[in-house]
Amino acid sequence: QVQLVESGGGLVQPGGSLGLSCAASGSIFSINAMGWYRQAPGKQRELVASITRGGTTRYADSVKGRFTISRDNTKNTVSLQMNSLSPEDTAVYYCNALISVQIGILENYWGQGSQVTVSS
Repeated sequence: QVQLVESGGGLVQPGGSLGLSCAASGSIFSINAMGWYRQAPGKQRELVASITRGGTTRYADSVKGRFTISRDNTKNTVSLQMNSLSPEDTAVYYCNALISVQIGILENYWGQGSQVTVSS
């Protein structure tokens, strides 16, 4: 069984910064791509940032230059550093990982979600 546990959400003022972390645990053979999604009320879930096992990153246009995704393959963690936050970034942020529990088996796993609220 695999779990993704997120931490770091909260309330921040516009222009401020916040960091999210996500740790994968359980019987893991390997982790492929990891990423962060977000979903605001009444909106569809969108991909914010992704990172391959080798460290190649991609970002949504709306967060480029402000957010940084990183991962630690020795700890099975992925982080999202969010800078210059605006109210438009307010959403529930979900960690995602493509994980193999055994060779040849690959499945998507999701974190529990972290509320990020940007407000003055």
